[in-house]
Amino acid sequence: MTPSDRRYTPEHQWIRVESSSRLLVGVTDFAQSQLGEISFVDVPATNVRLRASEPFGTIESLKAASDLFAPVSGEIVGVNPEIAVSPERINNDPYGIWLIAIDPDDATAVETLLTAEQYDELTSATSGVE
Repeated sequence: MTPSDRRYTPEHQWIRVESSSRLLVGVTDFAQSQLGEISFVDVPATNVRLRASEPFGTIESLKAASDLFAPVSGEIVGVNPEIAVSPERINNDPYGIWLIAIDPDDATAVETLLTAEQYDELTSATSGVE
């Protein structure tokens, strides 16, 4: 079940609001299941500026590599050190393992992203499962 306490992107990332100056970003269960066993995550360091919808990193598995896209514009204020050491943990806990923390330029921009229900509709259409 897709958690309803966050928003989602069509590129299969989740965003959880921690505060008006901190958003956590991770990948969804759908994304990790499509990728398979995650072997590497490459994200920039802190103090890097992001522009909404532009690539900011990559996530790799034995099967594929995918770009990660900024859900909103802002500055990276944190990087989860766990992903460098044990990226495969994302497969076991995709909604518990965050990749980066962003200080958004506009905290209300999150409201334009998909709700859990909208994201479920998107993934059910993508996978052909109703």
